[in-house]
Amino acid sequence: MIRIISIMLCLSLAFPHAMTGQDNQRNKGMEVLNLTREWDKTFPKSDKVVHSKVTFENRYGITLAADLYVPKGASGRLAAIIVCGPYGAVKEQCSGLYAQTMAERGFLTLAFDPSYCGESGGHPRYVSSPDINTEDYSAAVDYLILRDDVDENRIGIIGICGWGGLAISAAVMDTRIKATVSSTMGAFDTFNTPEERYEARRRLNEQRTIDARNGNHALAGGVPDTLPADAPRFMKDYHDYYKTSRGYHPRSLNSNAGWQTITNLPFFTFPLMAYAGEIKSAVLVVHGDKAYSLPASQEAFSKLKGDNKELMIIPGASHTDLYDRLDIIPFDKFEAFFRENLK
Repeated sequence: MIRIISIMLCLSLAFPHAMTGQDNQRNKGMEVLNLTREWDKTFPKSDKVVHSKVTFENRYGITLAADLYVPKGASGRLAAIIVCGPYGAVKEQCSGLYAQTMAERGFLTLAFDPSYCGESGGHPRYVSSPDINTEDYSAAVDYLILRDDVDENRIGIIGICGWGGLAISAAVMDTRIKATVSSTMGAFDTFNTPEERYEARRRLNEQRTIDARNGNHALAGGVPDTLPADAPRFMKDYHDYYKTSRGYHPRSLNSNAGWQTITNLPFFTFPLMAYAGEIKSAVLVVHGDKAYSLPASQEAFSKLKGDNKELMIIPGASHTDLYDRLDIIPFDKFEAFFRENLK
């Protein structure tokens, strides 16, 4: 079983900010979020798409915030793609870049902040849940099928980094998802023995006791502001993305104070890949051959079955190269994959 532990253990603020979501959603008793009005992405705005902010609710009653990208001049019902990730990032970072780029290629796309993070609702803040975050994808599907400009039979998803594993979990659960891409999956088990896993759980539960006594939730910290010269290569890669103008964002957990320290406890027991072999829809798993996290994608792919599953290894690419390097991310492959499987 693959556990999404790596990013939190290696590095580990999201707060709701300024404009309203769709008016028709407010009438359903949803939490009204304050969403920022300005373009505050880490990438330039495209003149080939129409961008808007939307909100929708998951089945746990949490209101999610998302960026909708529609190809300019599009008409009729379009194939749609939902994007989320990386683990600890926000939609203003690379999930938005993926979504905007795929919209430029003719798909209606939606990049959302997961529950408890970014501009999305949910309290307490800065916590993840394999169950709720899998549900977040399905809530996005619900939202899209109610739109007049979406073909409900042509909906796919993309998960980046830790959300690559959650995307596969969503594809198992939700048969309405017709095609799935996992990009640079950031999920793996860093422990070698049951004793090591038990000790990790013991430490996290010790922290939970401290949190209960203090009446608040300690944060684990995001990527450090400065790194020692002997920091591992992958930490330098994270720093180059999250702590520089390349990818820094004030609502990103990895760019700032990080997740709650105890947030990964449920991932020790959640069967994230237990049923991956039952996915009947198409799955494309993409990873760089220089990425420290490559074994996660290889293990995930080994559990998939059927002739509509593919593993694509990008030569020379690191984990974070697939966050925003437009010369490395295989968008041509993504487009061909979704056109073939969202017919």
